Amino acid sequence: MSTEIEIEFKNIVTAHEFKQFLAAFKILPEDFWSQDNLYFDTSNFALKEKHSALRIRKKKQQFELTLKTPAKEGLLETNQLISEFEATRMINNESFPKGDVLQQIQALQVPYEEIVYFGTLTTKRAEIPYLDGLLVFDHNFYLNEEDFEIEYEVKEPVAGEQNFMNLMKKFNVPLRPVKNKVRRFYETKRT
Repeated sequence: MSTEIEIEFKNIVTAHEFKQFLAAFKILPEDFWSQDNLYFDTSNFALKEKHSALRIRKKKQQFELTLKTPAKEGLLETNQLISEFEATRMINNESFPKGDVLQQIQALQVPYEEIVYFGTLTTKRAEIPYLDGLLVFDHNFYLNEEDFEIEYEVKEPVAGEQNFMNLMKKFNVPLRPVKNKVRRFYETKRT
């Protein structure tokens, strides 16, 4: 098992603003790769009610099961590599992989037997080091929708937030209320 605290700042941007960022940071089409986030919850959103999210991220031929739960600062990510066979069984609601993620779900008192697959969000992503963090450029596709997002992943929240605010100001991009990807996905699915 691996766990890490995720501290990130993000903003939804328009397609035009996204292109401006790419040009300024010299991000080329070949700098992007694709990854799929397959989302899960119970039919009554028991994980969401606990401010948590469960996904399988498929990148290349690797499958990583991740549970995100609230932490004192940011989110705690519990990650577990699983096989394609285990991922397929989870998608088909046949079984849940044993391991640390399952233990964390049980600790949340969420019935893992009721967890079902909701769908997939595909992200075309590029990343570059920026100041004391990682600047991420995401073009997301889900449920006949698409959006553009700039994320800034950091270890130190105070300086990270200031760097991110300065970046948005430099590009004259207003801060927009941002829901995380899984929430945007679920809200779109409900409509």
